[in-house]
Amino acid sequence: MRSDYALYAAALIFFVITVISFEVLTELERNLSVVATVILGFLFIGVGYTQRPRAKLQAVQVPPPPPPTPKTAEAPIQQKTETIEAPLAKMETKIELTAVKGIKEKRADQLKALGINSVEKLANASAEDLAKKLNISSWFTEKWISNAKELVRKS
Repeated sequence: MRSDYALYAAALIFFVITVISFEVLTELERNLSVVATVILGFLFIGVGYTQRPRAKLQAVQVPPPPPPTPKTAEAPIQQKTETIEAPLAKMETKIELTAVKGIKEKRADQLKALGINSVEKLANASAEDLAKKLNISSWFTEKWISNAKELVRKS
C-alpha cells in the first residue's frame, strides 16, 4: 500500500473521531478534542500529499534525420575550394570556438555566421563591434576575446 494512502486514511480516522467527540463529550472536552483532531487530520493530509509518487518523464523517440541528398553540379566546384583551403587549414591550429570559455554551440553558430570561424579570428576581433553585431554587452565579448587570445598563445 502506498504511504500517501495510509496517511490519508489516518486523516480520515481523525475526522471521524472529531465527529464522534462532538456528539459524545461535554463542551469543554469537546472544544479541545475537536481542535486537536482537526489539526491532526490536516497534518496527516499534508504529509500524505508530500509522500505521493511523482509523475515520471517518458522518453520520446526522435526520428532519425533524413539521409543527405545527392550532390548536384555544384559538387566539383566545392571540391576545388576544399582543396584550395586545405593548405590554409594546415597552417592554422584548429581550435573549436566552443573551447573558449562562455561560448556554447548556439553562440558558436552565431559567430560563424558573422565570419568568425576560428579562435584565431575571435582573438583578433574587436570586442565593441562584435558586441554590437550580436546585440550583447561588450563585457562578454571582451572575456571571450581574452580567453581566445590565451588559447592561441597556449597552442
